[in-house]
Amino acid sequence: MSGALSVDWPAPPGVVAFTTLRHGIGVSRPPFDSFNLGLRCGDETDAVRRNRALLAQRFGLPSDPCWLRQVHGTAVCCIGGSGRDDAIVAGPGAAAGDEPEADASVTATPGAVLAILTADCLPVVLAAKDGSEVAAAHAGWRGLAAGVLERTVAVMHARPGGVVAWLGPAAGPQAYEVDAGVREAFVGHDARAGIAFTPTRPGHWRADLYALARLRLAAAGVAAADVHGGGLCTISDADRFFSYRREARTGRMATLVYRA
Repeated sequence: MSGALSVDWPAPPGVVAFTTLRHGIGVSRPPFDSFNLGLRCGDETDAVRRNRALLAQRFGLPSDPCWLRQVHGTAVCCIGGSGRDDAIVAGPGAAAGDEPEADASVTATPGAVLAILTADCLPVVLAAKDGSEVAAAHAGWRGLAAGVLERTVAVMHARPGGVVAWLGPAAGPQAYEVDAGVREAFVGHDARAGIAFTPTRPGHWRADLYALARLRLAAAGVAAADVHGGGLCTISDADRFFSYRREARTGRMATLVYRA
């Protein structure tokens, strides 16, 4: 699929998911070249809007994506229907230009396209095994530590044991170095998270976002055998992925999921 990375998971019936790549299509100029889909990273607004139109056309999306105003938090937006607990509820207008402030979204509405923007943070796609519901979460270290994945699973109507997940491209454990504050945010919550950190220099560790996400999904009730993906490093793979850690001024990929 030119311009996109297919999701390597046992796709539930009728569920479509993929992550865009930085090249292949698109009109953004360096350093956002060329398929930047983020409106808030410094790129020209017109170029991003053209890229978003190309996204819908090239991949035959059934509707415009439901973009979010991501803030590294735990708010979940329910698209096209009633939510659970205190989830944000958004109607079809969310797909027409509204951008709720949230870092995850859930929908059971056929044709509603969920979208997460990343450039090192971890995009996580979830779906009910019967294909009746999908979700997407933006899980950088702050969101992971705060519980965005647990919150997303809790908002879904599917029981956790009936959910399958995919972990998309993110800062990989061989290249992603963090300080003691980041490590403590996880280990202070759950000592088992220590396995996800490898010492490098005094006060610093390489962090495995994939391992941390698997721990958090397990805590939410998602079976380990139902969590797929991992192993793609945005920092190390400049040909395919944008990376904020590598370049600072850069574009954003989108991870999308919908019920056909």
